[in-house]
Amino acid sequence: MTFIFITAPLFFLFLWIISLCKVLILPRIPFAKHFTQIGRSFRKRNVLLVTAHPDDESIQLGGGSESLPGVLYGEAVLHFYYFSVGGAEGKGNIRKRELFQACVALKVPMQQVKIVNHPDVQDGFDKVWNHSLLAKIIEEEITSCSIDMIITFDCYGVSGHCNHRDVHYGVCKLLHDTLQRDIEVWELVSTNILRKYSGPVDIWLSIFLAMLHSNGTMHCIVNENSRRSFKAMAQHSSQWVWFRKLFVALSSYTYMNTLRKVR
Repeated sequence: MTFIFITAPLFFLFLWIISLCKVLILPRIPFAKHFTQIGRSFRKRNVLLVTAHPDDESIQLGGGSESLPGVLYGEAVLHFYYFSVGGAEGKGNIRKRELFQACVALKVPMQQVKIVNHPDVQDGFDKVWNHSLLAKIIEEEITSCSIDMIITFDCYGVSGHCNHRDVHYGVCKLLHDTLQRDIEVWELVSTNILRKYSGPVDIWLSIFLAMLHSNGTMHCIVNENSRRSFKAMAQHSSQWVWFRKLFVALSSYTYMNTLRKVR
């Protein structure tokens, strides 16, 4: 029994290091496309990253927001779109400034960052966002920026936050109401708590699950520069408290994102 208690942490540490090396090396090797299933679906596009609050691009979509430009070989125009300034604690203006600093760290131009902050779409666990209103607002942005791909949360929203889930349903409402449009919608797959806090170790299962979807409806996108994701999240200083630092370090979302096509 003592042997197990001693060797188990050492084995997990070894697996963590090997997995981190895999995350760092995978995007640079020729056969990476085969595993991540990127080459066929992602091409030059105007991509709209639809989220709820400032810091979502770093803490939940840390892998996707950082890796997408690289995955798309620099041929994507990536737009960040936020429905709220995150003012539930009265820090809306502070969080807005922090967001712009984070986007500088992620090398996303300010003209490609937009915060809606509609009076009926405000931050809070007790706030219910109207899905039809969200769909209408997103549709206006699609028309304005010639968007042809959307990336957003799935129905659980990674953390289970009600605002994240409403964003998902708002996008689905849009997709349902505009079937004639050639718009691809991809959702960030939420994982169970063990996978969520396994850090880079989750890469093995994420790649395997993506490979099972040979029809191209699921992609594992590896964050080849997780350090920059840390730097971006650190710009959100009002939110950069100890438990979020721990979350970013341990979260698998910092190292990779799994995207699933919404039908």
